[in-house]
Amino acid sequence: TALEAGTRLGARQLALAASLGFQRIKVHPAPRVVIVPVGDELVQPGSNKPGVFDANGPSLRTAVRDVGAVAIQVHPVTDSNAELREALEDQLVRADVIITTGGLSEGEGDTLRDVLSPLGEVRFDHVAMHPGMNQGYGMLASGGFIEENGRMIPLYALPGQPAAAQIGFEVFVRPMLRAMAGYSDLYRASIPATSTQRWNSPSGVRQFIPVQVTGSPDEGYQFFATSDPAQSQTLTMGALANANALAVVPEDVTEVSIGSSLHCLILDD
Repeated sequence: TALEAGTRLGARQLALAASLGFQRIKVHPAPRVVIVPVGDELVQPGSNKPGVFDANGPSLRTAVRDVGAVAIQVHPVTDSNAELREALEDQLVRADVIITTGGLSEGEGDTLRDVLSPLGEVRFDHVAMHPGMNQGYGMLASGGFIEENGRMIPLYALPGQPAAAQIGFEVFVRPMLRAMAGYSDLYRASIPATSTQRWNSPSGVRQFIPVQVTGSPDEGYQFFATSDPAQSQTLTMGALANANALAVVPEDVTEVSIGSSLHCLILDD
């Protein structure tokens, strides 16, 4: 076997294939991912309108591209049932995957559940993780209704809070996109590192803490959190931007001590 299935084809791999006489090679196409930020309060960065700047659109667009998929970012959509449904139906014809952010709160103004129900089968849950407990997943029909078209589109409904959306993407969406693209290695590299600080972690919840990992294979690795780990539910983008890894605290661990070893997902390639 010259090239294993799941190998990304670059210049060297294509040169090998060409030298063996292959004019064409069957490959996995890059998934087309549509990103739909939801919320009346959202405005585009650079806008003079009052509101909250949309951080999820640009950040997820870049994260999708980093996986090797095609990112299609939609302008922020309001919570109006009609506008949200129209935006989603328009994108179903071009998408292999749809990611929404926001609209997951259980208040009267959050209409994502109502809009998605007739478009397919979508489930919303409180996931036992910090940050980002509110998550949704389902399959939407590309024709708008399941009976009209057999092509089903995966949908991931991520939280609106930007740091939670980023971590939700890392945990749930990124491995799926790599699988769709044909990669054999789906997950981030993980290394054990010891904590330089202490904190309490909630029982029954898996924490993902942004950290800076330092050290070397010979000396071992250590990490320090880039924000207060006790406030993981309200994690800021500043903490995530200054991190190079996510320390994972298992559900059955309620106290992290100085010297405790945790697995850390390395974010920097």
